Amino acid sequence: MKHLLGIEDLSKEQIETLIDSAMELKAGRGPDAEKHLCGQTWAMIFTKSSTRTRVSFEVGLNELGASPMFLNANDIQIGRGEPIKDTARVLGRMVHGIIIRTYDQEDVEQLAEYSGIPVINALTDEEHPCQILADLLTIKEKLGGWEGKKVSFFGDGDCNMGRSWAWASKRLGFELCIAAPEEFQPDAEFRKRLGDSPVSITADVNAAADGADVLYTDTWVSMGKENEAADRLRVLAPFQINDDVVAAANPGAIVQHCLPAYRGKEITEEVLEAHSDAIFQEAENRLHAQKAVLVALAGS
Repeated sequence: MKHLLGIEDLSKEQIETLIDSAMELKAGRGPDAEKHLCGQTWAMIFTKSSTRTRVSFEVGLNELGASPMFLNANDIQIGRGEPIKDTARVLGRMVHGIIIRTYDQEDVEQLAEYSGIPVINALTDEEHPCQILADLLTIKEKLGGWEGKKVSFFGDGDCNMGRSWAWASKRLGFELCIAAPEEFQPDAEFRKRLGDSPVSITADVNAAADGADVLYTDTWVSMGKENEAADRLRVLAPFQINDDVVAAANPGAIVQHCLPAYRGKEITEEVLEAHSDAIFQEAENRLHAQKAVLVALAGS
């Protein structure tokens, strides 16, 4: 494993190894934990704002002995039009790894191609692999694992989280049901790329909730989609996770949300608070899952 560009690029074995490593790092967290990245400097390029991603990576790098260097895209030459491949070749001669949170997946791939150092996709419009790894870690902690489980994703099924969940389902073999209105379902090109998999897509909320072990949602208005907010909220309103959806799921089902949550839109206040323990455990697990990725890449 040289980079983390997306769940699509990982094998079943790589995902399972990362989750096991995250559990070990979480259990052994403390001042005496091994500094796997001692003496390293990692660049963090963010063109999208963040709470969980920035905090978890900065804390994780520090705990592993590395120095994070936060680079707002507007403060470096990328913001003035320098090609990504040139920035990559400069950083590759000065730092030990790059973490990037941006819009275009191609930017991440060019950094990996031209830098010669490990690159981590901390979110693009195409995938959010770090979040999925944290989610899988939470499922293993809460439910003992994902084998034989049904994960149901509600809302915009063609967003980065919907696509990342689809790849996770294909790689690991658990059932995934994406519940979304037709205009927010994964497009034909993505479905062709996904191929045969345990992923089903429906506009029937009740069918998706029936027998689910994990109920998952994401914000309906992602960064860059603000001008579509009114239409999105109207069309997606029937796909909210609420008490009726929870009641249709399996007893003991967990609710997950990658945050930030907009109560009363994709999830009700009551459901979020009733399941806040699992949701904020999931948020904490960003730290541990990303530390596992960092350790894996440092040793590659």
